[in-house]
Amino acid sequence: MLHASVFGQFLYEPGDRHRTGGFATDQFSSVNWVMGMARRQVSAGRLGLRLMASLEPWTVQNCGFINLLANGEVCEGDTIHDRQHPHDLFMELAADYDRPLVGSLRWQLYGGLAGEPALGPSGFPHRISAMPNPIAPITHHWLDSSHITFGLITTGLYERRWKAEVSFFNGREPDENRTDLDLGPLDSISGRLTLMPTSRFVVQLSAGHLDDAKAEFPPQPRSDVDRASASATYHRVTATTVWATTVAYGLDAGREVTPVGAVDLITHAALLESNLTLRERHTWFARIEVVGKPGEDLHVHEAPAEVFVVGKVEGGYVRYSRGWKGIVAGIGGTASANIVPAALAPRYSGRVAPGFGVFVTVRPARHQM
Repeated sequence: MLHASVFGQFLYEPGDRHRTGGFATDQFSSVNWVMGMARRQVSAGRLGLRLMASLEPWTVQNCGFINLLANGEVCEGDTIHDRQHPHDLFMELAADYDRPLVGSLRWQLYGGLAGEPALGPSGFPHRISAMPNPIAPITHHWLDSSHITFGLITTGLYERRWKAEVSFFNGREPDENRTDLDLGPLDSISGRLTLMPTSRFVVQLSAGHLDDAKAEFPPQPRSDVDRASASATYHRVTATTVWATTVAYGLDAGREVTPVGAVDLITHAALLESNLTLRERHTWFARIEVVGKPGEDLHVHEAPAEVFVVGKVEGGYVRYSRGWKGIVAGIGGTASANIVPAALAPRYSGRVAPGFGVFVTVRPARHQM
């Protein structure tokens, strides 16, 4: 199996008045990835090899693409805010082995140098409800930021309607060198239960402890994070339409290290995203998010331990071509409203800061495995 997605985008978000490093409020960039997978029968089971890579270390500059209220990871000796960090060159380098046990019960073993542990919903690059949208969720680091983990092993049991998994992994966020493998001890743990009551509806519940996960302002040490997540995804596919919707909730509990001392915080995030495609030509997508972010994450240094509830409402449209040799191209646009409390209004030119984008995209045509 070979799959890929490429976006070339121009983004304009004029509302940020506290951007550092001389970054502009408009930007050209490209978010992209390619994924390959091969499987073959080995004895009574099936062995699979997986590779996923991205050119974003070279196509997304200035510590990430513009995305008001996003945060996470580090760049140029500082934590990133109001930008979405680029993905690493290697997003997955892993293998899995799957075999039957008794009746319909099966056992799976998955692991590698890079991959996704059993924690949270599928990463946003993989979610059908998110795939037409080039903009990452601002709830990413509460829901699915561990989708690129450098070093992991996962084991699980499953049948047609359920799956139970446990992972041991390196929970540390990647550093700003996006082309290497940031390997570390497998000292984090997570577990996930996935239920599929029908072929269209999937629910997951998961929780984990991420050791030394979060990078703080240098020279402060990394901090641990305890994370819990729940999500539900609904897909409906017919001959002429594809409709996909995800609702998700995440909780992060950890110690926020600030210049005035360390404080224990619990923060929450919620997401609702959906898209509808008609006749493989017209796609409408939307996303609504609400999340509590510590002031330190948004560089509000005068109130580093205060939690600010922020939100983002986003919508967009893509017009796809008819396709050529299994490849389709599209052109689209996005518009967003970034909503902040009154205390942050001077930093974002008001309580509602707008955002706009236009993009072109190339991806494989709709297919089945």
